[in-house]
Amino acid sequence: MSKRETLKRLLSYLLNDKAGFAVAAIFLLFAVVADVSGPWLIRIFLDDYVAQDYYPPNVLWGLALAYIAVTVLSGLLHYAYGIRFSRIAIEIVQTIRKRVYASIINQPLSAFDYVPAGKLVSRVTNDTESLKELYVQVVASFLQATALIIAMLTAMYLLSPTLTVVVAILIPSVVLVMYYYQRRSSPAYRDSRDLLTDINSVMSESIQGMSLIQLMGQEQRFSERFADLTEQHFNTEVRIVKINGIYLRPLIDLMSGVALISLAALFGWHGNELIGVGVLYAFISYLGRVTEPLIELMQRLSLLQQAIMAGERLFELMDAKQHVYGDDDRAIESGTIDIEGLNFSYDSKTQVLTDVNVSVKEGGFLALVGHTGSGKSTLASLLMGFYPVQKGALKLGGRELSTLTQNALRSGIAMVQQDPHVLSDTFRANVSLGRDISDEAIWQALEQVDLADYVKQLPSGLDTAIGTGDITLSAGQKQLLALARVLVDKPRILILDEATANIDSGTEERVQQALAALRNTMTIVVIAHRLSTIADADNILVLHRGHVEEQGNHQQLLANKGRYWQMYELQQTRAHLEELEQIACGETETHEGIA
Repeated sequence: MSKRETLKRLLSYLLNDKAGFAVAAIFLLFAVVADVSGPWLIRIFLDDYVAQDYYPPNVLWGLALAYIAVTVLSGLLHYAYGIRFSRIAIEIVQTIRKRVYASIINQPLSAFDYVPAGKLVSRVTNDTESLKELYVQVVASFLQATALIIAMLTAMYLLSPTLTVVVAILIPSVVLVMYYYQRRSSPAYRDSRDLLTDINSVMSESIQGMSLIQLMGQEQRFSERFADLTEQHFNTEVRIVKINGIYLRPLIDLMSGVALISLAALFGWHGNELIGVGVLYAFISYLGRVTEPLIELMQRLSLLQQAIMAGERLFELMDAKQHVYGDDDRAIESGTIDIEGLNFSYDSKTQVLTDVNVSVKEGGFLALVGHTGSGKSTLASLLMGFYPVQKGALKLGGRELSTLTQNALRSGIAMVQQDPHVLSDTFRANVSLGRDISDEAIWQALEQVDLADYVKQLPSGLDTAIGTGDITLSAGQKQLLALARVLVDKPRILILDEATANIDSGTEERVQQALAALRNTMTIVVIAHRLSTIADADNILVLHRGHVEEQGNHQQLLANKGRYWQMYELQQTRAHLEELEQIACGETETHEGIA
């Protein structure tokens, strides 16, 4: 999208509130008339009364009161215009911010695979604030300046067409300066905005990964990286200051001075026989009121450049491809899963899954095992509809996943992730997540995951806030809470992505019992690292580098003595060594106590 198209699209938002814009325009029109009236009244006073040595009291008092009235009225009308336009600008910024956010959360997960979170946050916050400056500072000033210039030139022409020609020469000269300023400043402002985004991104990532940075002793490296970006941003800002210092006020002041000298020279040549003193005063006053808006416009061009850059980035997000769902809104009534010839790649180069075939009956228990990078989580993400199926077939309840609406898919299949996100809110809000769920259903879900007793002992129960004050959850409790979230909605298919990895053996046993009871009502898919947790699975899919190397139940795979058997033996050996180590430690402590 070109700069002109971006600016045109940004300005189109002004028409969202046509009535408000019309009211602002009326305020501006009357304010400009009041601005023009002041110097005109002074011209009458000088030429018609002072030059004639004629001072009628009533007329002079009338002119004085009229001058005071139009001055006060001008200030009030400009204030009303500014308030009205600021309101319009804030509403536009809110609209754009909402649309950008809605676009972000509706994009497919693939859009976030290579985009740092800090850059997205910067766009939603900083870039939308830049747009507010566009409407409040640039557009409002441009309309005001344009109206003033037209009104002042009209008043000048009515006073003296000859002097108006001298002043009018100033306008195209300023336009030419503005053109060259835009050409020089645009790249600098783009670099400044990009560097500021990078700075925010580094800051966000550093705060999020502070424990890792300190653990690995990388404070110096990150500090140097941040300092380098800050230095680049400083140099870019200095370049902008130099450009502004040349093209903004100095050149406009120079041209204004030339126009003023020309007026004085013309007045001195012809004398006051052709041009009265009052007319000259009015022209000088009008000239000042013409040049000031032009200088203000030049100064606002920097904000215009920033706003256009921000608009390009925001529209890029708003126009980004949205996640595409089907139009079949019928609820998933069966928990069957059928996968045939499934292939998938994140970047269209490296295959992550190749020719995966598996079927799961209603109420079945499917386990996915394999080493890191084997494709387990990718297969779970495809089942959730986070990524589109590229090749092959994936059916839920006998229907192609791609044909299901978002509502049908999200109500029919749910996932508990390995590292679930917990809101800084109450237990009730964390379980319901905005859904209309009764407290009774929430307590029932918490009972199933063995969290009810813990929540009941808290002072505020379900109203206890998490992540604030003294209440924090362990990694295992977070996973139990995430499991309770999906159990209240009773999906037809439940996926557990290493959801029991951080739970102690006692709690894990209770969760296993709860899942065994749920198998009568839903299909369970478990991504497991500890093979002991999936011994009861109907079918175990052993993945290796995206291929299905083996599948069958626990006993069948052990009898085959393939990769699953090797993984199981390694875990059994490790568990046995840990048990021996614990016994040895216990004996050592006993001997030390006797001694």
